[in-house]
Amino acid sequence: MSDVLGSMRRTCLSCTSLVRGLAGAGLVTASSPAFAADDPLAALTSWIIVDLNRHELVTLAMAVSVLGFSVMSAILLMRTRQRAAAQEARLRAEVQTLQAESDRFRALLFAEPQVLISWSAGDDRPQISGDIALLLPNDAHGGQPQRVLAFGTWLPPEPALQIDHAVDALLDKGEAFLLHLTTSTGRAIEAMGRAVGGQAILRIRELSGVRRELADMSRRFKMLQDETDMLRGFADAAPWPIWTRRASGELNFANAAYARAADASSPADAVGRNLELLDSTDRGNLARALAEDSEFAARLPIVVAGERRYFDVRALRLKGGSAGMAVDSSEAAALGAALVRMAEAHRRTLDQLSSGVAVFDAQRRLAFYNDSYRKLWDLDRTFLDSHPDDSSVLDRLRAARKLPEERDFREWKNRLHEAYRAVEADKAIWYLPDGRAISIVTTPNQEGGVTYLFDDVTESLDLQRRYGGLIDVQRETLDNLSEAVAVFGSNGCAQLFNPAFTRMWNLSPEALNDRPHIETVEAWCRPLYDDDASWQALRGAITGIDDRKQVALKLERKDGTVLSCKTMPLPDGATMLTFQDISDTENVERALRERNEALETADRIKIDFVHHVSYELRSPLTTIIGFAHLLGDPSTGPLNDKQSEYIAYITSSTNALLAIINNILDLASIDAGAMTLNLGPIEIRRTIAAAAEGIQDRLARDQITLDIDTDPAIGEFVGDERRVVQVLYNLLANAIGFSPNEATVKLVVRKKGTNVVFTVTDAGPGIAPALKDKVFDLFESDSQGSRHRGPGLGLALVRSFVELHGGKVEVDSVVGHGTSVICEFPIEPGAQRNAAE
Repeated sequence: MSDVLGSMRRTCLSCTSLVRGLAGAGLVTASSPAFAADDPLAALTSWIIVDLNRHELVTLAMAVSVLGFSVMSAILLMRTRQRAAAQEARLRAEVQTLQAESDRFRALLFAEPQVLISWSAGDDRPQISGDIALLLPNDAHGGQPQRVLAFGTWLPPEPALQIDHAVDALLDKGEAFLLHLTTSTGRAIEAMGRAVGGQAILRIRELSGVRRELADMSRRFKMLQDETDMLRGFADAAPWPIWTRRASGELNFANAAYARAADASSPADAVGRNLELLDSTDRGNLARALAEDSEFAARLPIVVAGERRYFDVRALRLKGGSAGMAVDSSEAAALGAALVRMAEAHRRTLDQLSSGVAVFDAQRRLAFYNDSYRKLWDLDRTFLDSHPDDSSVLDRLRAARKLPEERDFREWKNRLHEAYRAVEADKAIWYLPDGRAISIVTTPNQEGGVTYLFDDVTESLDLQRRYGGLIDVQRETLDNLSEAVAVFGSNGCAQLFNPAFTRMWNLSPEALNDRPHIETVEAWCRPLYDDDASWQALRGAITGIDDRKQVALKLERKDGTVLSCKTMPLPDGATMLTFQDISDTENVERALRERNEALETADRIKIDFVHHVSYELRSPLTTIIGFAHLLGDPSTGPLNDKQSEYIAYITSSTNALLAIINNILDLASIDAGAMTLNLGPIEIRRTIAAAAEGIQDRLARDQITLDIDTDPAIGEFVGDERRVVQVLYNLLANAIGFSPNEATVKLVVRKKGTNVVFTVTDAGPGIAPALKDKVFDLFESDSQGSRHRGPGLGLALVRSFVELHGGKVEVDSVVGHGTSVICEFPIEPGAQRNAAE
């Protein structure tokens, strides 16, 4: 009001100034009483009434207008001020009321523990209020409320990631969410996000009581719903018809496969029309089966798309109804039928075989047999058709004396039945008491059981034995001929030769075993005889087809040997070529003149002779040993005591001869510089044991004791373990041979500087001083004081092998007090040398 009065006063003063200005201009007289009294209004009135003239009237009108406008403005301003004051009073009362309501709402909002987080538009820093200790127990005073936004500090990783994504979606897109989570401390909380009035609000509160139960129920409901959706999706996508029915029998679910099989446009169409997949009879059987039991399973025919197919139908009775599924088994049924037809075809084929066939199943019962099996064992058909087990069949055959005579039949039968657990087939020959030989092949079946194949091989074995005997006679005859014999087939390749042939032409038996062509053999022989006409005649006689005649030639080789050569056509198209050395009759004089040259090359000839003869002897010897073992094998046939004794003599003699030949080969290899040691660490005790094992029979036979004295810290050294065993074996065998019965042979092993020393001492008669230097010579053997006369190779091999290792051998003997052989081997490999040295 005071402002309005002041404004009016200022207006009046302006009017007074205006009047005064008019008076100064002569428009108003200053003698007016009102003007003198300084009353503006009186002066103005006086001016209006007294001093008006025509020109002044216009000016006066303008002044009155200005004055009226000023008065009106002052009045309006006064009223506006009054209304503003009243509005301010009302607003203050409303603010107080709103503040009271806000405090009341805040009290109600935070009556339970919860945290509110709000994000305003354009403000990145959210406002956080509430009980921070609900989420951060270690920050009960709210010192760091911003830590609430680090969800991983109070939530496990997966829930923290879930709420983080939900908050991002709320801030970016305004998407609301409601999550039920469990904090790291085990509290169940509810996180609800909403966009309200341009703000994003996140409320987090603890669940308890009914809300918690409701949240658990919601979570379980969602899990069950997800599981139901997943199962329904699987059922919808399954290629097999799947359906469920109510207890009343009405269809309430069907998948796409069911709809296609029932000729429905969709699963909903199949359910709506209650279409049936099975015919009325099968449906009745299924309903009765489910009423009596909780499960139904059968292979039923179903017409699908106009085609009759077979399905394996399975249905289960469930609470509130039933569920079923049908799997297409048409292909399996077709394959089963094909398998049955194939099995029948196999049975018909097996019935035509001459071999006896018996198939036993996994329960060891006879599942199939052919007529040859029944005839072979002379078994009753009724008995076989009763499907007896394997043991019953064997017991019946044993009772009829149609099985091999075994001392422990139960153990033999258990070994035979190991075929039921075997992986690979097994072969054997049964020699029956009636003289028959039966070949048996046991083959495990993949589905379980065993298939037996029986063949009577009595005649085959007899023919093989006779044929082998003829071959042996032929081989022995050819091998012992002084003439060189070789047989070439109609294709010109070598088929047979004797040792004399290889020696005569200096050929390798191994090379001839590869059946070379006559042209190849000719190339090998040309260094000794290079006459084109003679070789052409021989090639024509061997490879010719027409006019096959005998050819006789006399060949004088480059080495001076004169040979008589003949070819003999054989009935099978082969050609026999023989060479006979007639040099002695025709070249006696020349042989005498060349004696000096032969003496000069005696050492070389000796080595070549030993090498070739040893190889040529070992081949027939191996054959003799093999057939001796074959004759001694009970499976070959029974022998009387005298025959068994002779076989034993042959075996022992051939083994000894083989050992001699092997020793000769070793010596020949050493002399030829072809022996190479296989060096490696040698465990001395194991080496001694290996050598001692080979002489156990001699020790037992002669009642000789072997005394081994080894340094406990002997350790090992580097060498060829096989050759060291051979050295020790020869030393021990030699010591046993010269020791009397019930004597003791000593083996002492010691370390001596950088060497290992083996000393073998016997209790024999000793060696005379004159013979000490000869005991290591080849083929030098002194039988005095020994129970056997050997070839004189053992000690020669000992010296060769020890020296090959870089060691040395010494003999210390006193006549009448036994002999000691000392062998020293270097420990370090640097002290060794190979055969090339």
